[in-house]
Amino acid sequence: MPKAKKKDNKKKNATFFGITSRVLMLIVAALLALSYVSIAINPAKVWLVSLSGLLFVPLMTLNVILLLWAIKRLSKSFVIPLLALIPSFFFIGRYVQIGAEEEQAGQTKGETVKVMTWNVGRFAMLDEEAGIRNMQQCADSVFDYILSQDPDIVCLQEFKLSGSQKVRDYLSRKMKGYSVEYYMFPSGSGSFGNVTLSRLPIKDKGKIKFEQSANLAIYTDHQVGDRRFRVYNCHFESYNISFTGFAKALLQRDNTVINETGTKMKRSITRRPKQVDQVFSHIEDCPIESFVCGDFNDNPMSYTYYRMTRHREDSFVEAGKGFGATYALLWPMLRIDYILYPSRYDAVTNDIPRVNLSDHYPVISEIEL
Repeated sequence: MPKAKKKDNKKKNATFFGITSRVLMLIVAALLALSYVSIAINPAKVWLVSLSGLLFVPLMTLNVILLLWAIKRLSKSFVIPLLALIPSFFFIGRYVQIGAEEEQAGQTKGETVKVMTWNVGRFAMLDEEAGIRNMQQCADSVFDYILSQDPDIVCLQEFKLSGSQKVRDYLSRKMKGYSVEYYMFPSGSGSFGNVTLSRLPIKDKGKIKFEQSANLAIYTDHQVGDRRFRVYNCHFESYNISFTGFAKALLQRDNTVINETGTKMKRSITRRPKQVDQVFSHIEDCPIESFVCGDFNDNPMSYTYYRMTRHREDSFVEAGKGFGATYALLWPMLRIDYILYPSRYDAVTNDIPRVNLSDHYPVISEIEL
């Protein structure tokens, strides 16, 4: 082949590669940009938009890789991922905190309350080596750990007892000194729902049930000195999908499982904002200040987080360190459990211990009132 023709083919290949890489960069950058605006869009109206928010971390990572690749090749196209990444610096603190300074409890000026939220996963995390062979042993281990943390208020989701066990009897025995409030959905194998435990006086209580859902929110009013506040214990619509099963279906091209997973995701994504709006309206009508805790089943780049943080601060953002991920099976990608508190209060500490007693990690925060 003549040298001129070889040179011409190389030039054509380089042009094609350059165009293809720029198109890829534009697509990935556009998806990341979409994740920024997804927080203000109600997924009940445009549900696919919320997926970009759910994929914020991998989209940001992909843009970083493309940026470094373009710089290494001395390509001017580095501007595309760079511009897409700039707004991410305003959001990345919702996922990871580097060197955040925590006050010491003894240095606080006012009253403090230690709050804990934990999706206990129906006590289904069994571990033969640790001697946890059944649901009862898992439940006992969970409450032993909770007691070791000495919280004032505990919000639990996916609490489950099997058979004829009575919730109040069990918790009164395991959590002496704590008041117990809960709502349980009956099921064939027992009952499950939300539980709130408190060492503080409970002045009022109630529940917010969601239409066509086994998820709900309960609330309790607490008194510390002359301060009274409400704590919402929320469990918003779950995806009810197996991530490992979905990945396997993709590899095996199992369209039945893939379609079922898509249907479940759409159902969850479209139901959740209605539940969030329902709780938000209840909070707006509440005459006292409110904490919002629980398993939101949504990440910080979401309509759920955007709504729930109105007039409230995020304990992890204000006092956390390291990764904020709370879902163990996809750590460190998914942060879906939160403690949100009134803006005029201060988070003193925030901890997300990696305790292998559920598919979620607990969130523990000390708040100065």
